[in-house]
Formats: sequence, C-alpha cells, structure tokens
Amino acid sequence: MRAVFGLVLVLGMGLAGFAVYMVKGYMSDQEAALAQERARAQTVVETVDVYAAKRSIGYGEPLTQDDVMVIKYAKASLPDGVYQTEEELFPDGTDVSRVVLRPMEPNEPVMAIKVTEPGRDAGITSRLERGMRAFTINVDVSSGVSGFLRPGDRVDVYWTGSVAAGTNGTRGITRLIGSAIELIAVDQSADANRTGTEIARTVTVQVSPQDVAGLAQAQSTGKLSLSLVGHGDDTIASVIEVDQKSLLGIEDVVIEEPVAAAPPPQACTIRTRRGAEVVEIPIPCTN
Repeated sequence: MRAVFGLVLVLGMGLAGFAVYMVKGYMSDQEAALAQERARAQTVVETVDVYAAKRSIGYGEPLTQDDVMVIKYAKASLPDGVYQTEEELFPDGTDVSRVVLRPMEPNEPVMAIKVTEPGRDAGITSRLERGMRAFTINVDVSSGVSGFLRPGDRVDVYWTGSVAAGTNGTRGITRLIGSAIELIAVDQSADANRTGTEIARTVTVQVSPQDVAGLAQAQSTGKLSLSLVGHGDDTIASVIEVDQKSLLGIEDVVIEEPVAAAPPPQACTIRTRRGAEVVEIPIPCTN
C-alpha cells in the first residue's frame, strides 16, 4: 500500500508540475500576443474617405458619378484638392459632369487640378489663371524647339529685329523679352500628355494683359523664338541682348578728328594821310 501511495504521490506531483508549466507557457503566449497587438495599434494609420477614379480616364473625357468610387486614404498624406464628399465633387448635381484635364488611373484620387469646373469643357479657358490672358505665337521648326514643346512647359521668348542706332541707321539685335512663360496649348491642343513629336505652327502662352501688348508689338516688328526651360529650373534670367558686333567681338573704332588751328587775332586799322605819307592807325575791332 505504501508503494502504491508513493507512486500516486509522485504521479500527482508530476502532473501538477506539468500543469504549472503549461499555464506558464500559455500566459507567456498571451502576454506576447497582447504586446504585439499594442504595437500594431500604435502603427495603425488614420484614414479618410476620398473619391478616386474607378477606371483609366483620359484627357477630355467627362467625369461622371459612374467613373468614381470612395477609397480609404492616409490622412497624414492627403494631397491638396481632393474631394471627400459627393457634394464637393458634383456641387451642381450628378447630372452636371466635369471634364478630365490630366489622365487618371484606377484608385487615383480625383483632384481639383485634374478636372474642370462643373459644366465646363477642357478648353484653354479652363487653364487660365485669374487675371491672365492667352496669346498665340507663330513658330516653325527652329523657333518652336523642333516639336518638343508640350502644354505645361515653360519657355523663354526672344525677339530678333532691327532698332534705330542714331545717325548710323539701324542695327539688328536679339533680346530676351519674356522669361519662364507657361504654355497652355500647342497648335489647337491643350493635352499635356500627348505623345510623339510634332512640328507646331502656333503655341499659346499664359501672360498678363501688359505682356500681351508687348508680345503683339514684338511679333509684328520682328521674329519671336522660344527656348525651352527645364523642369524645376527656378532661376530668373536677367536682361539679355546680343547684336552682331557683340556676337563677333567687334569693337567700334573711334576716329579722332584733327583739331583746327585757332585763327590769328583780327587786326583793325584805319589809314590816315599825312601830307604825302599814308599812315595805318590800329583801332578796336567792332561788328
């Protein structure tokens, strides 16, 4: 009996120890899972609802209620100009569509810069900023940067013509008259995402009313040429003017005229006869 009792005691103590071991392991697993959940909760990104494209939409296509959907977007990385409600995206009702100005891909948020105002088309008037005007410049293969221009690019405008040079007649010059001017259309297209190169005949720029007058005068009195400005280039060009002499390094030669000798002093006299002798008497000269 004592042997049986001892065996039962040993088995009981072994089972108790195993139970304690299992409970301890379970508690450790629970604590680890709780710690992971807490860490995950700290890394959760707060999101908001925004409207995004449901399909690939190209330039000039209307944007309707069927083309958009609501997606979750990280609040901390929310771009400017997104639409979070249907009233913001279609303020005049879903029957009044917008027109796409820049291509959009599926799940890409709809932003104000990518669509027109409700009911407006995708013409250049939708790209003009407040107080700005559109002006068209005639170009060719050389003056139009060989067909590499796209709406949205910026260009420097140079004028080449003749100006008065005093008594020497006229002289030909090339002068920078506009710096980093934005193009809003090339030929009759305002699509900034068109592919391929095409020799343009006209480009339309966005300038102030004062600059419109200056460009019109320059285009009517000489030739305008464009120089493409690189993306991200924020340098401001200074006044640039080149003529043939400065281009070739020719300096004007100044010819000094000989100084005329001073005339001899004028002497005024009167003649007086004294008997048979004639005498000259100096007197002051008068006019």
